[in-house]
Amino acid sequence: MKISIFGLGYVGAVSVGCLAARGHQIVGVDVNPTKTAFIARGESPVIEAKIGDLIAKAVREGRLTGTTDGPAAVAVTDLAFVCVGTPSQQNGNLDLTYVRAVCEEIGSALKARKDFFVVVMRSTVLPGTTRDVVIPLLERASGKKAGVDFGVCFNPEFLREGTAVDDFFNPPKTVIGATDERSRKTLAGLYDGIDAPMIHTDIEIAEMVKYADNAWHALKVGFGNEMGAIAKALGIDGHKVMDIFCQDTKLNISPKYLKPGFSFGGSCLPKDLRALNYRARRLDLELPILTSVIPSNERHTSSGLRMIAEQGHRRIGVLGLSFKAGTDDLRESPMVNVVENLIGKGYDVRIFDRNVKLAGLMGSNKSYLLNHIPHIYNLVVDSIDAVMDHAETVVIGNNDPSHDEVFEKVKNGQVIVDFARIGNRTSDGGQYHGICW
Repeated sequence: MKISIFGLGYVGAVSVGCLAARGHQIVGVDVNPTKTAFIARGESPVIEAKIGDLIAKAVREGRLTGTTDGPAAVAVTDLAFVCVGTPSQQNGNLDLTYVRAVCEEIGSALKARKDFFVVVMRSTVLPGTTRDVVIPLLERASGKKAGVDFGVCFNPEFLREGTAVDDFFNPPKTVIGATDERSRKTLAGLYDGIDAPMIHTDIEIAEMVKYADNAWHALKVGFGNEMGAIAKALGIDGHKVMDIFCQDTKLNISPKYLKPGFSFGGSCLPKDLRALNYRARRLDLELPILTSVIPSNERHTSSGLRMIAEQGHRRIGVLGLSFKAGTDDLRESPMVNVVENLIGKGYDVRIFDRNVKLAGLMGSNKSYLLNHIPHIYNLVVDSIDAVMDHAETVVIGNNDPSHDEVFEKVKNGQVIVDFARIGNRTSDGGQYHGICW
C-alpha cells in the first residue's frame, strides 16, 4: 500500500521503517528538512535499536522517500498516518498546534482527490480530540465529509523506547477506532500477519486506552518504588519482595481489581493500607501513592452518594450490603457507609442482601454493623420484591447474580443506580445510572 507518514519524530521514524519493511511504499513527511535529509541518506532521524538498518534497507530498495511537501505526499498515497508531537502546555493540557497544522494540510490536499483516502491519527491525544478537532479541520479544509468522502481512524501506538521495533512487530494489542467500516478494514489490513489481538472499538475509547495504559505504567513504577522504599527502611530486599509479588498472575498481574466499580472494603485492604502507612510515617517516609489510596477510595464513595442524591428521591432501596457478593462480611463495606450517610440525611432506606442474615452475625462483623447502623433491624427486608415495592431509587451495591432480577421488576418512575455493572449495561441518563459507565 502507498502510505504517507506525517512527523518523523520517534513514532513516525519507527513507523516508516517498520511499514516499509512489511513491503509498503512509504513517504515520510516532516516540516524539518534535516529529518527528511536523514531519510534521503538512508539514515534514521532518531536513535532507536534496529530502526537504522530498516530505514537504510527501505531507501536502498526504493520503498521509502522523505519530503517536506505534505500535499505532494497525499497526492501519491492512499493513507496517511499523523505522528506529530502533542507536547504539554504549562497547565498540563496538550498543545495541538502540530496536529492542527497537519490536518489543515492534509485536508487541503484532499480537495483534489477523487478517490477515498484514509487519515489515521497515531499521535496521542485526549479523548474527543479526533471527533471534535481533527475531523472538523479535515472537513473544513477539504470541503468533504468524513466517513463518506474520506475516512478517519484512531490507532494508538504502544512503542517503548529502546524496544520500539520489536514492539511494532510484536505489539500487546492493535486497537482501531474508525469513522466507517471501509477505513477500519483498510487500516486493519496493514497489520495482517502480526500476532496480536485486533480490537475494533469507538474512536473515543481508542483514544482513552492509551492514557489508561500510560497512567497504569506510571502507577506501577511509583508503586514499585514506594514498596522498595519502605522495604529498605525495614532492612528488607525490595526486589525479592516484588519478585514474589510478580509471580502471582491470578490476582496481582492480572485483570482482577482493574474494572471500574465501587469502592473497596472488607477486613483486609483498608486495615493493611492504614498499617503500612502508619509504619511509613514512623520511619519518616513520604509515600504519596500509598497514602492517597484510602482518600481516593473515600472520594469514590462520596461520588456514589452524590449520584443517589441527584435522583431527587427520598425512598431508597439497597441491594447488597456486604463489601462484595458471596459473603456476609460487612466490615468496612462501602455500602454500610452509604446507608449510614443516607439515614443521617433523612432518607427512607430499605435493604436486602441474601447473604447477610442479621441473626447469624457475630463478633467484629456484628459490632461494626451495629456501630454504624444501630437501627439496621428496622431497615432490612426479606426479598428483592420488598425493596422494589418501597424504593423510588434502587441502589445495586454488589454484583450478586440475583440483582439482575431488578431489571425485570423496575417500574415506571423508578431509577436504578448501579455500583456493580449488573448485566454490562450503560447509563441512559434516565432510568439507569452506572457509577463509572
